Amino acid sequence: MALSISSDINAVMDRYNKQTAANSRADSLEKSLKGDLSNASDEELMNVCKSFEAYLLEQVLTDVKEAIVPKQEKENPYLSMFGDKLYEEYSKMIADSGDLGIAQKLFESMKRNTPGIKPTEQ
Repeated sequence: MALSISSDINAVMDRYNKQTAANSRADSLEKSLKGDLSNASDEELMNVCKSFEAYLLEQVLTDVKEAIVPKQEKENPYLSMFGDKLYEEYSKMIADSGDLGIAQKLFESMKRNTPGIKPTEQ
């Protein structure tokens, strides 16, 4: 009985830690997007857009993993932590490659629709 309660507590704590980290990244990203971007260079604006794309991809990859991979009762917390870091790094790599184009479209939209940001000449 004690072992079951201990594993339940560990699972709850692991979920709480993951959610807290995700909320922290989301809050940081939201602050960047809501900040004054009118004086931002194209590079800074693109970095914010890539950060958003990476965050979005990380959420998608995490949800897909949870839907496909069966939940193990005694999941190793270290494996879980490193798995989360792996998905975070995969997301950054995909966003940096520009293959999906979400960041580029967001960048173009922000340049077009945000007052004070001059559109790039094409």
